[in-house]
Amino acid sequence: MEYRRLGRSGLKVSIVGLGCNDFGGRWDLEHSREVITRALDAGVNLFDTSDVYPSPAGGEGPPGRSPQYHGDVLRGRRDEAIIATKFSRPTGEGAALYRAGVLDRAGHDTGEAANVAPRLLRQGGSRRHIIHALEGSLRRLGTDYIDLYQLHGPDPTTPLDETLRALDDLVRDGKVRYIGCSNFEGWRVAEAAGIADSARLTPFISTQAEYHMLDRRIEADLVTACNAAGVSVLPYFPLASGFLTGKYRRDEAAPEGTRFEMSPHLPGRFVSDDAWDRLERLEAFASERGRPLVDLAIGWLASQPHIGSIIAGASRPAQIDQNIAASEWRLDAAELAEIDEITLG
Repeated sequence: MEYRRLGRSGLKVSIVGLGCNDFGGRWDLEHSREVITRALDAGVNLFDTSDVYPSPAGGEGPPGRSPQYHGDVLRGRRDEAIIATKFSRPTGEGAALYRAGVLDRAGHDTGEAANVAPRLLRQGGSRRHIIHALEGSLRRLGTDYIDLYQLHGPDPTTPLDETLRALDDLVRDGKVRYIGCSNFEGWRVAEAAGIADSARLTPFISTQAEYHMLDRRIEADLVTACNAAGVSVLPYFPLASGFLTGKYRRDEAAPEGTRFEMSPHLPGRFVSDDAWDRLERLEAFASERGRPLVDLAIGWLASQPHIGSIIAGASRPAQIDQNIAASEWRLDAAELAEIDEITLG
């Protein structure tokens, strides 16, 4: 297993991390325990969750159950894990309103409600919510500190300076070790780095973003900003919610039990004639080298120097081993150029 430093920090994370959205939703405690334990035993040390997981994509389950399961499994092995959790999405009663479409991802009224009581708006990057959210996360995870505390998404209603100062205080108090962000555009990463530098505040060391071979939009600005600011990218949806696993075939029904079969909205998000054309060329590329498509998806990400850790889900323990083995594939310059031609050409 390769371990990489996150940003300019001394924190070293496994190249393959474990995304924990399914725990507490699609998977019960005992199944979650099997997967998490296998990850720990295999050397995975980065575990990514959120105070709203499982989200609807992770199956039916109350928001916050995923970190509860995680804390239960890690009891006695806390020192082996780097817990990365997130805040800012609507929690408490606000989580139900978010799922019902009354609030958007940032906790703002979508127009479905004329007015939402402030007590429901437990969301965002304000000092008040950050402290409230951290206390809840520590309780659910059964720990007294968070290794990597991440702003789940931008909060345009709160000055970024306020968010960074509140997070800096938590680091100084010892309740948080490092901080990161998620779903930021490049200019926001640059702005955060500038504020932290000028005010001598704790900087972000990582940012999460959707990133895989068929969606490389972040390379236009986010990757450049991260390189300049010393911020690592933590890609989520590295397999395009399963589209890059090789499970699916053009003009065929999704296999029973797969994400596309269980979540009918997903194919519309990832699949098009152009995507199928590129997918089939990628599959041929991998096959010529005696590899399955999933190995190429993970190996291509692991070959990118701006990647800190690949946040990959796993539905069973064996997938942990498969993801780790795939991460050992390093594409050479000629192979990377061929992937560029397939995915960007």
